[in-house]
Amino acid sequence: MAQASTREKVTASQAESEVEDQDFKPLTAQQAEEWRRRQLPLSVWRIVAIQALVGVLVTLLAWWLAGRAAVAWSVAYGALSVVLPAALFARGMARKRTSAGAAMAGLFGWELVKIALTVAMLAAAPRLVPGLSWLALLVGMVVTMKTYWVALLARPGVRRTD
Repeated sequence: MAQASTREKVTASQAESEVEDQDFKPLTAQQAEEWRRRQLPLSVWRIVAIQALVGVLVTLLAWWLAGRAAVAWSVAYGALSVVLPAALFARGMARKRTSAGAAMAGLFGWELVKIALTVAMLAAAPRLVPGLSWLALLVGMVVTMKTYWVALLARPGVRRTD
């Protein structure tokens, strides 16, 4: 019984794929060029700058709401522990690679550096931030990290396809 259900799902999935393939129309050279003109490149440095700006805004908001400098410093350090590794990652990935394999190795290598720096910054937080509030630090990190998605969704020229 379970095998028949699985086979039906696979068959249905293949049928959907075939329908999508029939609807697919490759772009002409002129259409492809027009598409490239409409798709503005998104600078990774712009995203890092927006993250830093959001980190500053969240820090000011936390200071205003809590009225305590320790909370504001915790939020700021949380934002910094996202922005600094992201900037290092962006710098490392900005180099031109000679092959796809080198690009993939660079991606994994710099992502590992980014994670290690973030963990090191979090481990150092209790010594560097007087009166550390872990909750405030986490808020600063999460809000700053979510800036990636907002920047990707809000960029000009992007349309929803659904």
